[in-house]
Amino acid sequence: MTQWSDYSTGQRIKMLRAGMTQEELAEAAGVSVPTVRKAEKEGGSIGLPSLLKLSAALHADVSVILGQQAPRRASLIGDRAMLRGLSRTVHDTAAGVGTDVEPPDAAVLRADLARAWADYRAGDYTRAGSLASPAIAEAAALLRSVPEGERCAAHGILADAYRLASYTAQFHGARDLAYSAIGHARHHVHMAADPLRAAMVDCGRSWIYMRDARLDQATTTAETAFTSIEPRYAERDPETLATYGWHVTFAAVVASRHGDADRARDLLSQGHAVAARTGRDVMINGTSYGPTTVTAQAIGIHTVMGDPGKALALARNLGDLSPLPQAARNRLALDIALAQADTRQYDAALDTLLQVCSAQPDWARHQALPGAIMQRAGHASTTRVRKLGGILGISLFAH
Repeated sequence: MTQWSDYSTGQRIKMLRAGMTQEELAEAAGVSVPTVRKAEKEGGSIGLPSLLKLSAALHADVSVILGQQAPRRASLIGDRAMLRGLSRTVHDTAAGVGTDVEPPDAAVLRADLARAWADYRAGDYTRAGSLASPAIAEAAALLRSVPEGERCAAHGILADAYRLASYTAQFHGARDLAYSAIGHARHHVHMAADPLRAAMVDCGRSWIYMRDARLDQATTTAETAFTSIEPRYAERDPETLATYGWHVTFAAVVASRHGDADRARDLLSQGHAVAARTGRDVMINGTSYGPTTVTAQAIGIHTVMGDPGKALALARNLGDLSPLPQAARNRLALDIALAQADTRQYDAALDTLLQVCSAQPDWARHQALPGAIMQRAGHASTTRVRKLGGILGISLFAH
C-alpha cells in the first residue's frame, strides 16, 4: 500500500487541495499561480515563506505537506478549517481571550445552539463544529455580562457549547481538542449546579474515553452519569425517565465494549424497563429515548458481545425508525452490517454498508466501523468494496 510519505511534495499538495483549482489555492494563499504550479511540479521547490502560506490556505501542517506525517483519513479542507477555528475558540475563551464580543440575547443563543445540535444529530459534524465556535464565544460573552442571579444559567449554556465542540472534535479525530473542550464543559456545568447537564457531560467524557480505549475510565464515568440522576421509583415524568434511561443504556454500551457481558445485560435490562415505563420514544435534549431507541442500542450491544444472531433478530422486528435521529439510524445500519458480516452474510453486509454510505457519505467518512466491516466482508465482492472505497476515501481491503 502506498504510504503518504511515498508521494512527492507536489502530489501531496494536489491531494490536499482536493476540489480547489490552482488559481483558487493561489488566491487563498496570497501567492502567484506560477508559485503553486512550481510547488506541484515534480522536482519543483519553493521557499519556506510560500510553503507556510500554502500550509495555511490548505489548513494542513507543513509536516503533512512535506510527508513527515499523514493527514487524517478522509479529512477535507473544510474539516481542517473548521477544526482550526474551533480549536482557537475553545482555547482562547478558556483563557479569557475573545470574550469581549457583543453579548447575545440568551434566548437567541439557545436557539442557535439548538440548531447546531440538530446538525450534529443529523450527522453533519463539520457544520455543527462551525456553529459551535461562535456559540462558545457568544456564550462566554454572555457569562461575563449577566448579573449574579443569572450566572448559573449562563454557565449551563456555555457548558452545552463546549460539549458540542468536544463531540464534533472527537468525530473529526481531534482527540486532544475533544478532551480539552469536555474538560471546560465539566467546569462550567459544575458552576451551573445542574445535575442533568452534569450527567450529560459525564456521559460525553465516558464516550471519549471509550473511543480512546480507556475502558476503565469509560466504565466508571458512565456509571457515575446515570447513578447521579437515578429517579425515585414513583417518578412518572417522561423526560426525567428518558434522560435516566438513555444514560443507563449508554453504560450498557460501555460495559459491552469492556467485555463485561453480565453487567451489559443487566444495564440493558434496566434500559428496557425504563423504556417500557415511558411507553413511547420521548425527545429530550434533542435525543430520543424509548422502546425504539433502546432496541437499536441493543443490536449494537449484542453484536459486540458475540451474539450477532440475536442482534439480527432484534433488527428484523424493529419496525418504524422515525423516532431515531438520522445519525442514530445511520449507526444502526452499521451495527446491522457488522452483525451480518459476523454471521458470514458478506454480500448482505456490504449491501447494507453501501446503502448507508451512499446515502450519508459525509457522515460515513467520520466513522471507523465501515473499514472494519470491509475488512471482514471485502473478499465477497471486490466491486462493492471499490464503490465503498470511493465513497469513504479509504484504501481497498479486498485483494
